[in-house]
Amino acid sequence: MNEIIIELEEISPKEFFGAQNTNIELLKKYFPKLKIVARGTKIKAFGDEELLEEFDRRLTMLLKHFAKYNKLDENVIERVLTSQSSDDYKTSEKSGEVIVHGVGGKLIKAQTPNQRKMVELMRKNDMVFAIGPAGTGKTYTGVALAVQALKNKEVKRIILTRPAVEAGENLGFLPGDLKEKLDPYMQPLYDALRDMIAPEKLAHYIENGTIQIAPLAFMRGRTLDNAFVILDEGQNTTHAQMKMFLTRMGKNAKFLLTGDPGQIDLPRRTISGLKEALLILKNVEGVGMIFLDDKDVIRHKLVKKVIEAYKSIENAD
Repeated sequence: MNEIIIELEEISPKEFFGAQNTNIELLKKYFPKLKIVARGTKIKAFGDEELLEEFDRRLTMLLKHFAKYNKLDENVIERVLTSQSSDDYKTSEKSGEVIVHGVGGKLIKAQTPNQRKMVELMRKNDMVFAIGPAGTGKTYTGVALAVQALKNKEVKRIILTRPAVEAGENLGFLPGDLKEKLDPYMQPLYDALRDMIAPEKLAHYIENGTIQIAPLAFMRGRTLDNAFVILDEGQNTTHAQMKMFLTRMGKNAKFLLTGDPGQIDLPRRTISGLKEALLILKNVEGVGMIFLDDKDVIRHKLVKKVIEAYKSIENAD
């Protein structure tokens, strides 16, 4: 039987192996035909030569990732072990840096390879589409990038918008003043901002218009310049709304559009403006697109399982 021994150098075996060797157990799941033993600072593997070569290659990828980010979890291991090449999960040094120092010293940074790619794309392009299921950090990472741009004086304002489909977009029948009407639909955006900007400062920014949170209908007729603009829940835009939004782009503007094509709340037979835009703009220079998936889910681990369960039903249909 063939054998390879990999020595961990300048890496804490305890951190790399995971609590109660959880990371090693995950490796065993991906290489069931190998016998893998982790002891002290060594990882030994026994089995077929071809499999051992593949194991060695994947483990080297994991070690490099750990050396760079000092972090290894189930999502990272899965991503590395299922990637065709390191290009699928590799990102630049800068994309792993702290985006914003949030409230109470919270360090906000991209946590998964795709989130880091999203950061990179936003640096290189003025318009980026971030597509993926719930919990993949699209909106949160986007808001962090917007706050960073504002703090660095790269833009003068942040504009956050969503199509308020649930309220029929006109919002006329809801009780209360405009802010009261809008808040339920804009809550995820407020939640992200509250993590990143102190309450008094956030209230001041909203009051003086530095940060504007409004439904998509309120964007009509405006030119959005010197602004970081996020369209959230873009899958719920119609063709006309998406075209209207995309043509609002002014000078020195950054546009980020997020959405989950699997969660469309539009009336039946209405084409999603987001799905259409992804097809129309896929080859346009200056437009970046990143597709996040269930490996990027950073909510409770059950969320990932829920997404997988629903995917199996939807695929069966």
